[in-house]
Amino acid sequence: MDRTKKQLIEQFNEAASAYDRQRRKLIPCFDDFYQIAVSLTDEGNDAPSILDLGAGTGLFSAFMLQKHPRAKLTLVDLSGPMLEVARTRFSGVPNVTYIVGDYTTWECREKYDIVISSLSIHHLADAEKQKVYCTAYALLNDNGLFINADQMLGSTPALEERYKQDWRRKVENSGLSAAEISAAYERTKLDRMSTLEEQLVWLKQAGFSDADCIYKYFNFVVMAGWKKRPVK
Repeated sequence: MDRTKKQLIEQFNEAASAYDRQRRKLIPCFDDFYQIAVSLTDEGNDAPSILDLGAGTGLFSAFMLQKHPRAKLTLVDLSGPMLEVARTRFSGVPNVTYIVGDYTTWECREKYDIVISSLSIHHLADAEKQKVYCTAYALLNDNGLFINADQMLGSTPALEERYKQDWRRKVENSGLSAAEISAAYERTKLDRMSTLEEQLVWLKQAGFSDADCIYKYFNFVVMAGWKKRPVK
């Protein structure tokens, strides 16, 4: 495991207990970010199998469960304390599996209807991102859906600086304490963001013929790709 991932584990272990409370203040577009992502899933299936990569406290999975109350959830994350929060969140909910581990190297033999990830893949190097997109495609059933709700790098240095300034201004007026803001800024030092344009190409290279940016708010983006059933 590389040094960056070890640092991620340390920082997210420390942030686990306050993570959910801070989300609305650290994600200025919180409601749209998650609700638009969830809206991409089909209405007809209330019991899909869902794999959550970098699941953390299970926040994204919880929104999915509201729409699909009989879903079978598999949550994978590097941080044990983050998944402990998820265990508390889903206490009494059947069909939830928790895996503490690195989803970039995790070997999975199951197939899923939906693979999701939020605010996690931007911590990976470019080659790892591409590998994860290929893995997501391979793990999906035909007609399955991959959703990545994440942060992206601005396509030019000037745009990236604008995005950063906007986020900092909103965070500093969010009501978070100085210590919480400082910790959030410290976590951004471990970001390895790539541009939206690059990642849409990688999704298509992974096999997602229908891949697009569904929502964008400065750095915050919801991307999706569908795995089409082969034509016979």
